[in-house]
Amino acid sequence: MNREEILNTAKQYVTVDRAATHGNAENSFETIAGHWTWWLKDKLQENMCLTAYDVAQMMVGFKQARMKDNPSHIDSAQDLCGYGAIAGEIGATYAKKKMD
Repeated sequence: MNREEILNTAKQYVTVDRAATHGNAENSFETIAGHWTWWLKDKLQENMCLTAYDVAQMMVGFKQARMKDNPSHIDSAQDLCGYGAIAGEIGATYAKKKMD
């Protein structure tokens, strides 16, 4: 693909495909922002860094926000499960490191 094709595809996704599937982007982003703000409120202090676990959990929240307005979109449910499994695996790795 060349840059024009990439941009045209992105335009289709943003203006038609995703809008039809997930609704108004701004509304969806507001829901996502609320979840991420809740998750990050204790993390965004001086000398604190986000972890891979945080990102996996935030992606779960991202998919929850997407599913809120479109519960029949099965891809989001599958992605949510995948991100949750990754978060669980990362959490188990962190727990094991603490025990060592």
